[in-house]
Amino acid sequence: MDFKLNEEQEAIKKMVSDFTLKEIAPVAAELDEEERFPKDIIEKLDQLGLTNLTVPEEYGGPGIDNLSAAVVAEELAGGCAGVSAGVTASAIALFPVVSAGSEALKDRYLNEISDHGKLAALALNEPGAGFNVKALTATYRLEGDSYFLNGNKSFIINAPNADYLVVFAGSEKEGADKLSVFLVDAGSDGLSAGKPEAKIGLRAAVTSGISLKDVMVPVENLIGQEGEGHKLAEQTSVLTGVYVGAISTGLARAAMEEAIKFARERVQFGKPIAANQAIQFMLADMAAGIEAARFLVYRAAWMLDQGLSCSSEAAIAKLVSTESAIRIATDAVQILGGYGYTKDYPVEKYMRDAKTLQIYGGIGIIQRSVIAGELLDQAAR
Repeated sequence: MDFKLNEEQEAIKKMVSDFTLKEIAPVAAELDEEERFPKDIIEKLDQLGLTNLTVPEEYGGPGIDNLSAAVVAEELAGGCAGVSAGVTASAIALFPVVSAGSEALKDRYLNEISDHGKLAALALNEPGAGFNVKALTATYRLEGDSYFLNGNKSFIINAPNADYLVVFAGSEKEGADKLSVFLVDAGSDGLSAGKPEAKIGLRAAVTSGISLKDVMVPVENLIGQEGEGHKLAEQTSVLTGVYVGAISTGLARAAMEEAIKFARERVQFGKPIAANQAIQFMLADMAAGIEAARFLVYRAAWMLDQGLSCSSEAAIAKLVSTESAIRIATDAVQILGGYGYTKDYPVEKYMRDAKTLQIYGGIGIIQRSVIAGELLDQAAR
C-alpha cells in the first residue's frame, strides 16, 4: 500500500494550489455574494488543461487518472467549493460519453468540447424523483433517424452555462425500465433552462432545471445502447461520490486552516485562545476528520483507476467526507464565535457550502442505503 502521491500528482497538486491561491480565493466571497459563474476562471483552468477532467488525452482532455482528478477537486475547493463543483460537474457529465459512447461520438464531441473550452451538464435529477432512476419520468421516442425527448429535469449544475447536456430518459412505452442516455446540444429547439436556483451554498456553481419539449436528438447521439441508462447512472454516481468527497475534504481543510489562524491570533484573558485545551481538541478532531475523509476518497478513486467495483467505497467516502465537512465547518464557526457568523470571515460560507455538498449527488440516507445493500448482499452469498 503506497500512501504517497507520485511525482506527476504532486506537480498537479502544486499547480492547482498555486492557481487557487492566486485566482480563486481572492474572489470567492464575491462569487458567492453575486451567485456568479466564474467564466474567466474556467477559461484559465481550461488553458491549464484542468477542465473536463474525465476526458482522455486522445480526445483533447487532460488524460489524468481519477486519483489525480480528486487531487484537483480538493485543491480547487480549498479556494471555493462552488468553483470546484462547477468544474467537476462537467467532468461527471462527460463520463458516460467517455465510458460508453461510440468512437464516432467521442471523436466528434469530446475533441470539440476540449479544444474550445466547452462545458457539459448532467441532466439526471427530476422534480418528483430526485436521483431515483427507477422513478424518472422524462421520455424518448424514436422516429426515423432521430430521438425526441420530453420531460423536466431539476438541480442541474452548469445548466444555464452548459454547451451540452447528458440527459437520462426512459422510453415512451417502457418508461424508466428502459432508461437510455443522450448527448444533447444545449441550443436545441425545445430545450430551455429555467431560472437559476437561489441556493444557500455552492452559489458559484450555478444550478437550474431544464425543460425538454420534443427535443430532437440524432440517433448517433445515443450514449451506449438503449436500456443501458441504469448501469451508466450507477457508474456516474460512483464518480460523483469521489468528486464530492474530494471537494468536501478541500472545504474542510480550508475551514480548519481559518480556525487555526484565528485561534493563534485571537487573544482572550491575556493569551491566544489556541492555548485553551478545548480549542486544541476541536482542532485535533478537525485534522482527524480531514485525514480520514481524504484517505477514503483516495481509496475509492484508486479503485476506479484499477477498474475495481467500488460503489460501497465511493458511498462511504462521500458519507464520511460530507458529514466531516459539516462538523468541521460548524466547529470553525464556533471557534471564531460572533466573527464566524459574519461575512467578514469565510467560515460561514464553508458551513453553507458543506450542507449543500451533503445533498449534492444523493443525501446521506442514500449513501447509507448503498452501503447497507452491499453489506447484506455479501452476507447472503
